[in-house]
Amino acid sequence: MSARSLRHYEDEGLIVPGRFSNGFRDYCQSTIDRVLVVRSLLESGLPVRLIREILPSLTDGSDAGTEVVCAEFLHEVQGYRDRLAARIAVLSDQRAALDAYLREARRTDL
Repeated sequence: MSARSLRHYEDEGLIVPGRFSNGFRDYCQSTIDRVLVVRSLLESGLPVRLIREILPSLTDGSDAGTEVVCAEFLHEVQGYRDRLAARIAVLSDQRAALDAYLREARRTDL
């Protein structure tokens, strides 16, 4: 992880590292574990807003309310996935239209 990424996660409220007496950040094992979860979720394409909402229940170690949180989170993830699929469909249509235009333009150039 880059220092810049860690500071970004901290600015977004995704991690809260400890501090040494000299002010340097202290990334204990639980913070490192949390960073790995954040990174995995970000790599999955989830927005920071969703990660920030679900993260406490994923990393606090308790099972209190997990089923409700998971159901709500899965609903949010499904909605995000559906919006992503719709955007992909629009982009695919645009690409197909551009391909058709290019084919036609090349054909008339001959």
